[in-house]
Amino acid sequence: MNRALLRWYHRLPPSARAAAAGLRGLYLRHWRYGSDTERLVEEAIARESWTDDQWGAWRRDRLAFVLHRAATRVPYYRDQWAARRRAGDDAPWDVLENWPILEKHALRTAPRRFVADDCDPSRMFHEHTSGTTGTSLDLWWSRRTVREWYALFDARWRRWYGVSRHDRWAIIGGQLIVPTARRRPPFWVWNPALHQLYMSAYHLAPDLAPHYVRAMRRYRVRYLFGYSSALHALAVALGEGGGRDLGLAVVVTNAEPLLDHQRETIARAFACPVRETYGMAEIVTAASECEYGRMHVWADVGVVEVVDGAGLPAAPGMTGELVCTGLINHDMPLVRYRVGDRGALSADATPCACGRRLPRLAAIEGRNDDTLYTRDGRAVGRMDPVFKSRAPVLEAQIVQESLSRIRVRIVPADGYAAEDGAAIAARIRDRLGDVDVAIETVDSLPRSANGKLRAVVCALSPDELARARAQGERSA
Repeated sequence: MNRALLRWYHRLPPSARAAAAGLRGLYLRHWRYGSDTERLVEEAIARESWTDDQWGAWRRDRLAFVLHRAATRVPYYRDQWAARRRAGDDAPWDVLENWPILEKHALRTAPRRFVADDCDPSRMFHEHTSGTTGTSLDLWWSRRTVREWYALFDARWRRWYGVSRHDRWAIIGGQLIVPTARRRPPFWVWNPALHQLYMSAYHLAPDLAPHYVRAMRRYRVRYLFGYSSALHALAVALGEGGGRDLGLAVVVTNAEPLLDHQRETIARAFACPVRETYGMAEIVTAASECEYGRMHVWADVGVVEVVDGAGLPAAPGMTGELVCTGLINHDMPLVRYRVGDRGALSADATPCACGRRLPRLAAIEGRNDDTLYTRDGRAVGRMDPVFKSRAPVLEAQIVQESLSRIRVRIVPADGYAAEDGAAIAARIRDRLGDVDVAIETVDSLPRSANGKLRAVVCALSPDELARARAQGERSA
């Protein structure tokens, strides 16, 4: 929503805001769901039991179509391949490894050059991601792409978790419902077309949390969805069992890695299962957690590669950068797209107890710049073990200012004492070595433009980061 529309929206009374949300919901429902939705959902569920040979044949056909269409109908790629041919490069485009890795900058700079020339963007669904400042993206999806994508959501998490799109649900998201300075509810808007209570992530102060629970109770929501940090903040404010009377079937996290202590706190507050999901607006990969706690990749969404710092394939089970090729959005195809996250594919070939024959992720560590580095060049991903689940901390952010200095910003809970900070600092040194750890208590932590909290920030200078990565490669 642009700024002028946002100012207009904020001047509306609550009833008019609800009406505007309802109209937007009707528009989204029209794009997302149709007479073919149930068929698409059932087909997706059937694919979950496919053999490796069935998956291999299906994915080869889809990938061949995507690569051919990208090379012949998409201006960005067509020009790229033409330049290679002029330079004497006769590598075939039907081999994925022959394509260079696509960086976000190229997509951000000229997004329309990634739309196939037989498509009209004005007749497609336009998705504008807010991202952090200066990192937004413009994406276009055909109606077929939108329907396939949302059918997969129905199949791969709603069906898995025992709920449906017809159930009432609540989401804590990054849309600004009311100005941030406002301290009087409502901080939410009801969207009847999607059976959705949309709640602002910007107003989750401890004293305002009970208002959120009353809203969920009033609208009789069956499940809750949102950023891991926002759900954790709400759970901390409610305390153990504080949301039990809502009778939620499940809490689903997305958009941020779910840390172990966050999962435990959310589960205790709402007395229901907590499931982690992973996905992105670029529609090049997605994953969701089954009832046995394993993250299954949606193999029909994209081809996932894990590469090291040099862009070479990482060994199975090893963490690296995720490079993905989308298989759903044929009209704005992204080939070998560096998504900006780090993760690892599971090396364990043992069938999952849930019975689904989808590949699995061993880990999702979040953004590349959420990775910290030791003096000897080791990359350290998940830092959540430094915060015990019952530590008196509401929220925390770890910032690496240099290879020798870490700053930890902590929003303390009742009972927090200096020795808690010292214990956190000691656990950080256990993982990063001999570094200076500065503990800073703050009233709140900054959110990005879309309401997300970055729990770990690597603020190394480009030179220091290059030295650290080079040292790591030498050590390896």
